Amino acid sequence: MEVLEPEEWRARAAAYERRVEAWVAPHLARRSRGEAHPVEDFLFTYYGHRPGRLRRWHPGADVLLRGARDLGRDYVDTPEGATLDVAALMDRRGSSVEWIARLLAATASRPAFLGCFGLHEWAMVYRAEEVRHGAWPLRLPGEEIARIVEQRGVRCSHYDAFRFFTPEARPLNALQPTRERQPELEQPGCLHANMDLYKWAYKLSPLVCGELVADCFELARDVRAVDMRASPYDLGRLGYRPIRIETAEGRAEYAAEQRGFAERARPLRRRLLDVCERLMAGAARI
Repeated sequence: MEVLEPEEWRARAAAYERRVEAWVAPHLARRSRGEAHPVEDFLFTYYGHRPGRLRRWHPGADVLLRGARDLGRDYVDTPEGATLDVAALMDRRGSSVEWIARLLAATASRPAFLGCFGLHEWAMVYRAEEVRHGAWPLRLPGEEIARIVEQRGVRCSHYDAFRFFTPEARPLNALQPTRERQPELEQPGCLHANMDLYKWAYKLSPLVCGELVADCFELARDVRAVDMRASPYDLGRLGYRPIRIETAEGRAEYAAEQRGFAERARPLRRRLLDVCERLMAGAARI
């Protein structure tokens, strides 16, 4: 059991809250005005972690906060302070921890594939009458988008991207991902697989520390920007320069971004997997 003295855990909590407030406050301000941002709001609207939950720092499993009391249902008070009730949390979430660990380990075991070039976003608007981000214009006419998708094909391994393809685009994909096949297909070069590290971090929360959740959020935020820059949408009014994956230069730029994100994601995936493995080992000893 790691012990954090009051000055240390209070400083960590305050630093964490300042860090995430820079992301949460603008989102809530836009929401109050009825505005939507296709990049900055995505992590709040697509993923299910509410801003209020993201704002709260947790120390993670097996950490005692000396002098703390009454921290909520997930914590137990001791004579020395408060700590997470890991046994109770694992009773409720043990199967989820095991599934996440299996997915993280399988993804980490594979080489990064850098040949998809972000065409999943193009497949989501392929021959569509309405598009998901209808407030923003497309960079190219619909027929040109369709020609590029048909000419290059789609090589998407991520189920949660594939499920948003238009019905006409799904047969054009080299794979037919399903939820059941997710551990079999995900690979570390995929932008969505790396963005999803935020999802696995908050789903493991409060068993992982808040700093790891924030690190995954920060990566996911950067990934989302590249994801939309490589899409067929024109976000120039928001200051996003397009990555023109319809050109050889754009494809090379996209692959370089993928490679960089895979490198940034590797230690985060490992940290999440380490937490899962320690939790499962502790549960097995009980």
